[in-house]
Amino acid sequence: MNVKNCHNFHDFRQLAKRRLPGPIFNYIDGAADDEVTYRRNTTSFGDCDLVPSVLRGVSDVDMSVTIMGQRLAMPVYCSPTALQRLFHHQGERAVAAAAAKYGTMFGVSSLGTISLEEARQISDGPQVYQFYFHKDRGLNREMMARSKQAGVNVMMLTVDSITGGNRERDKRTGFSIPFKLNLAGLTQFAVRPAWAINYLMHERFRLPQLDSHVDMSGGAMSISRYFTEMLDPAMSWADVAEMVQHWDGQFCLKGIMSVQDAQRAAEIGCTGIVISNHGGRQLDGSRSAFDQLAEIVDAVGHKIDVMMDGGVQRGTHVLKALSLGAKAVGLGRYYLFPLAAAGQAGVERALDLMRSEIARDMTLMGCTSVDQLTRQNLRFRQNAPY
Repeated sequence: MNVKNCHNFHDFRQLAKRRLPGPIFNYIDGAADDEVTYRRNTTSFGDCDLVPSVLRGVSDVDMSVTIMGQRLAMPVYCSPTALQRLFHHQGERAVAAAAAKYGTMFGVSSLGTISLEEARQISDGPQVYQFYFHKDRGLNREMMARSKQAGVNVMMLTVDSITGGNRERDKRTGFSIPFKLNLAGLTQFAVRPAWAINYLMHERFRLPQLDSHVDMSGGAMSISRYFTEMLDPAMSWADVAEMVQHWDGQFCLKGIMSVQDAQRAAEIGCTGIVISNHGGRQLDGSRSAFDQLAEIVDAVGHKIDVMMDGGVQRGTHVLKALSLGAKAVGLGRYYLFPLAAAGQAGVERALDLMRSEIARDMTLMGCTSVDQLTRQNLRFRQNAPY
């Protein structure tokens, strides 16, 4: 199979599984504890049915949206994710270029493998910086200043990762950065020599946003220790309010799951929130973002832009979220598996498929623009939240 024969999320996932060493595939594919929330993120969409309208004269479809002042050609964006050059040597470069081609937003993580500045050179489209809050307040201010200088459009503070989740798949293989694999993990790398050759033939793996703080050469500071030692579990609403004022621009909190937290975000001046459980990678047993979407939109949707991510694999999933009031939908594994499978060509193929699905599904729903998608188009099944 090659990327041209991939027609959906599951095809990309299978191709990535064939090409990646087991520990790296499971790092992308895995989640916390028993992975209940991970599965629920996708199955929650199945509890909701679409009710199409016909004979609406749909000759053209406009799927563009504006979120946090950024105009997107389609209502999905590439959520910032860590360590992308582990999956394919092009990493964020591929994602930035693909997002620019399809007119949507992308982001670089604090644990990104190219710099904010390089990402800005690749794409002049909307760019997000996914920020982690550190114990070192000076480092926080330094990274915000650097983001502003680089031309980042939206600051996205991750608020659900003050400590790492219990990702048992990684523990079974010994996966960590720098690599400290156990025998089982090393064996899985040995059966994927093409990945190792590709990894070694390209530039040294690094984390440009944290070069002076996290040692990638096998020294004392690993990614797991970064989460447990450098991030501040005492982060409070007062800390975030100070950051919002200091940034003085589009500021988004990623990882909001309750109405009360959404309301607090609006009160302190955030311009957006992402309803998210971190792809099921943090607190297992957390509700899905889709299950929480309606009540949060009802509470704050008139004040700030509400987005969501988690489990999105189809254009119909996007339409359901938009119908409940989400302004846009974040994609994570949906583009990471294609990235791992084929680099930029894979990400472009995935975004093209998603764009085609959304256009087709809007046509079948009888909608010519995103604002025509409403809750009247939905019916929830028994045991669903509405």
